[in-house]
Amino acid sequence: MDERVDILDEQGKPTGESCLKSEAHRKGLLHPTIHVWLYTPDGRVLIQQRGENKATHPLLWDVSVAGHVSAGEEIITAAIREVEEEVGLTISESDLEPLGTFKAIHKISENFIDAELHHIFLCKLQVPLNQLKKQENEVADLALVPLFKFAEETWGLASMGKYVPHGPTYYKTIIKEIKNRT
Repeated sequence: MDERVDILDEQGKPTGESCLKSEAHRKGLLHPTIHVWLYTPDGRVLIQQRGENKATHPLLWDVSVAGHVSAGEEIITAAIREVEEEVGLTISESDLEPLGTFKAIHKISENFIDAELHHIFLCKLQVPLNQLKKQENEVADLALVPLFKFAEETWGLASMGKYVPHGPTYYKTIIKEIKNRT
């Protein structure tokens, strides 16, 4: 869906302007997104395999839930909405633990520069995997992996080509924060 997104300046502050997501991507304009990492109390992390028709990184494994923040939408509202849309889980603001932001700029092609400010949250997953309902057009698969295996595959980048390339600093932060809570 080509929704409107707010445009941010280099420091991540709203400029007061918005445009279609496709235009933001075409021009490389910084815009807000959410990343919600779901984890279990026993130290497993939910990962999603991106749909085969995604414009970026199709069929690679990624954050539990990710999505764009619509123009004028509150960050927390977008996070709650995306969790419901992508994995069919109803959560509330109190379930989300903010970790901060991470700026990511990826040049996909000459006409596609993905410039995003990820607002990152942790959320404890308190239902079994089989109770989640993936969004068919966005998510190819869902899996729960032990944190140590996830760390091995992303931190050491042993499985390049399996995961979206967020980079070691990003993955190290997520792994450390989940480990501190399990």
